[in-house]
Amino acid sequence: MNLQQVLVRLGSRILQPVHSSTCITDSMYRYCHTESPESPPTTRATSLENQSLLKNLTVLGVDVMMARRRQPTILQKVETNECGLADFLYSKGASREVVGSIISRFPRAITRSAEHLDQRWKLWRNIFTSNAKIIKILHRSPESFFRSTDNENLEKNVAFLSSLDLTPKHLQRLVTVAPRTFSNSVELNRTMVELLHSICVSLGGKDCEGFAKAIISRNVYILTRSTKRVKANIHFLLEELKLSDDEALVLLQGPGAEILDLSHPTLKNNFLNLQEKLQSLGCQRADVKKLVFSYSTVLFLSSATLNNKLDCLVEGGVDIKQIVNKPKVLDFSVATLKHRLDVLNSLSYNFGVNGVSILDMSKKRFDTKLKKLQMFEE
Repeated sequence: MNLQQVLVRLGSRILQPVHSSTCITDSMYRYCHTESPESPPTTRATSLENQSLLKNLTVLGVDVMMARRRQPTILQKVETNECGLADFLYSKGASREVVGSIISRFPRAITRSAEHLDQRWKLWRNIFTSNAKIIKILHRSPESFFRSTDNENLEKNVAFLSSLDLTPKHLQRLVTVAPRTFSNSVELNRTMVELLHSICVSLGGKDCEGFAKAIISRNVYILTRSTKRVKANIHFLLEELKLSDDEALVLLQGPGAEILDLSHPTLKNNFLNLQEKLQSLGCQRADVKKLVFSYSTVLFLSSATLNNKLDCLVEGGVDIKQIVNKPKVLDFSVATLKHRLDVLNSLSYNFGVNGVSILDMSKKRFDTKLKKLQMFEE
């Protein structure tokens, strides 16, 4: 018997009942041992896996193959807490299916101790109003809860971000959409906030706290990006758009906040392409500025995607100035735009007279409007 086999045998455990409503009986345990044998190991990695752990996970409803793909070394551990984790989550209202799904997608969760789980749950309850909401988040994104092991750092970040006058609703978005914010050191998050304060001051702003809050509220990823990136993006926008201080404050606290986390090369390339494309269609620099102010997320579009959409609209009879004034039409795919333009042009729809709002409608509203136009045509 090799050393690994000895360790696995010493570390093997009998699976205990984990919940009163889903008590695992001796017959269930024997079923896991005898009726659902593991496939013979095909690699050295799988041959080192803790067989007792695999059986426990199977009974808990875990997709072992998925867990193996996600975090294979976890399955080799001798000391884990899968039963304690399941018991803890059941006590908070999770179903067997939810527990199995959480562990399948983030196997490292089974290494968290009972004390750690209890502390982290209490911290999350400072943000979320009920256990049910937390379970829902864990089911959707287990990483947000289990990724970090530093509860003290989480507590400090919650206190710091709350001091910025961010509401529980803001904190909920941060923890669910950009959980790395809470894995950062408090010092790192504070550095970004201090940068935002300094930018506000340099632009003549008086409410630095409100400025930082507005940007973080609109861009939940901002605290996960480097200060170098954000500083470069802001400087580029101010220079290229020739913004006054007042204009800059309005843009950065408004729609412009959403694009500050883009990589600097992406922001620069997309902006320069937008400017070149609009000018080739007869627009002036003022039109570029107007579009970015009203619809900053246009800079998320790659050069090819933006050019295809603009060409599709212009070739379909839409004037470029109408697009600048109604940029939300760019939210739709080229295929959707082409379909709508073809149908409307077949009905001799005059965009110059009627405008382009019809292109910006939901599918349901567009179809309703189209039926009315077809009836009128008949």
